[in-house]
Amino acid sequence: MTQIPPPAAGDAAIVVASIDEPEHFAALYGRYSRQLYRYAYRRVGPEHAEDVVADTFVAAFRRRESYDLTRPDARPWLFGIATKEIARWHRAEAARLRALARSGVTPADDGMADAVADAVSARAAAPVLAEALAALSTGDRDVLLLAAWGDLTYEQIAGTLELKIGTVRSRLHRARRTVRATLRARGWNEED
Repeated sequence: MTQIPPPAAGDAAIVVASIDEPEHFAALYGRYSRQLYRYAYRRVGPEHAEDVVADTFVAAFRRRESYDLTRPDARPWLFGIATKEIARWHRAEAARLRALARSGVTPADDGMADAVADAVSARAAAPVLAEALAALSTGDRDVLLLAAWGDLTYEQIAGTLELKIGTVRSRLHRARRTVRATLRARGWNEED
């Protein structure tokens, strides 16, 4: 019988414990589901975010025996799975970003970033930003949004997407440059 991991146990210990006693895997859900939901919500909208999170945890649970136990933090692993699940929703995401760009409406926030959502400049930039994000390649958009919305480091993004760090850096640089150029072309200055 596997020992019950304490609440402060590392993610690898929780994964190991869940192999014999699957209910322990719920601790990872408790730790990371909100972060994954916020990320999925921004990527695919409220109509698909819960499905993406559920599909992410189902896939992670099924793959838990292959989890790299040298990784103390399961968050990048889960974000990688979520990104792959989001790829399935890519068409919905692209359509949503195009619709936001046309509508001029700021997407609803889940309450975690009220200060940002309340900023007038952020509201005014939302449609143009949505247009810029929709124009990015899937790979560039994934790297940019994992950095911006997932708050992952270069190393975590590289591990999540199974890329070299140099590739992450170049994609992030290219995505930022493209977004800035789109914003400037649409008359949006960084000082605004």
